Amino acid sequence: MDTLIEVNKKEENWILIFEFNWELDETNADKTFNAIYEQIWDFSDKKIIFNMSNLKYLNSKSIWYIADIFSNIEDNDWEMYISNCDEWVKDVLELVWITTIVPTVDTVEEAIEALS
Repeated sequence: MDTLIEVNKKEENWILIFEFNWELDETNADKTFNAIYEQIWDFSDKKIIFNMSNLKYLNSKSIWYIADIFSNIEDNDWEMYISNCDEWVKDVLELVWITTIVPTVDTVEEAIEALS
């Protein structure tokens, strides 16, 4: 049985923003991130924000996907930010050092300003 996850996408100031709602785990990570990869490669201006405001859980596979997306973005001189992490998600990302490689800010507005 798949865990529910909803990822809303919007564009603002030529920045692609993905908002994650609920949980990312083994049952939904592949499907979720494959869809995100497709949307990123189809987007002409490669500035990406992962808004984690409503994400309640993420597992190691999800963290690997985030790092892989950032690596691909960085290799192509594109930009990516993570924003709006709750304390648990932020602690997990800090524990595995993702926040040292992917710029992480408190709000989407801060990320938009940094990318503009």
